[in-house]
Amino acid sequence: MLKDFDPGYSNGFDKENTDEILQDLIKQTAELQATLYADDKYAIWIIFQAMDAGGKDSAIAHTMSGLNPQGCEVYSFKEPTTEDLSHDFLWRTHKVLPGNGRIGVHNRSHYENVLITKVHPELLLKEKLPGVKNVKNIDKKFWKQRYESIRNFEKHLSDNGTVIIKFFLNVSKKEQKERFLQRIETADKNWKFSIDDMKERQFWDEYMDAYEKAIQETTTKQCPWYVIPADKKWFTRIAISTIILDTLKGLKLKYPVLPKEEKEKLEEAKKFLLKD
Repeated sequence: MLKDFDPGYSNGFDKENTDEILQDLIKQTAELQATLYADDKYAIWIIFQAMDAGGKDSAIAHTMSGLNPQGCEVYSFKEPTTEDLSHDFLWRTHKVLPGNGRIGVHNRSHYENVLITKVHPELLLKEKLPGVKNVKNIDKKFWKQRYESIRNFEKHLSDNGTVIIKFFLNVSKKEQKERFLQRIETADKNWKFSIDDMKERQFWDEYMDAYEKAIQETTTKQCPWYVIPADKKWFTRIAISTIILDTLKGLKLKYPVLPKEEKEKLEEAKKFLLKD
């Protein structure tokens, strides 16, 4: 139950020494990223979900800051386009998944299709789904099938080498209010505030129910959800970086060992270069 998770939890960490801790975590992750690329067996897919002002953008910016951009892509998903809506709800996510050796970071994801659509089911009518002519057709069976689709989708990817890390940044309603006010009162942050954010805030309880259900239905041993305390951004970043690093370490990544004949070619190349 989400109410059992404290958004302000910080595990006894002190804000004053968090920069040094974070930088060390980022350094270790960057070193393993190079091994991930060379190993070429796994892809890392990191998903960030949160309420508005939950800290997704800053978390991504800080925790991914030390990675080699050549091996990492970040996608921010907005409202589905006409092209998106002409395909199944997993299509726009599937087409931008990371390949082997790469890290893909998704700011929002296919989970919007069981979050915002759960709170505003009328949005599903845009998908023109068979058997869904009106909101009354969107029943428990519909949601059961949609969660099942997500579980099967993620299992298929996991079975084929994509390691999935799912973060829900658990910000409190009180902290969201403070961040909204900061965006309104700070000129260079005005652009980050939308009146639509205020409208969605009125559905806070409905969103919490939707997140809770989605997490319960789609967390598996292969593809777990991590509920991250998000009221203290400095701790959020440490928690996220620690989980990513531990996940990479768990893969036991190694640089490829060349076969004997390839090593002999290297020696020949070395001799040639030394004579040049």
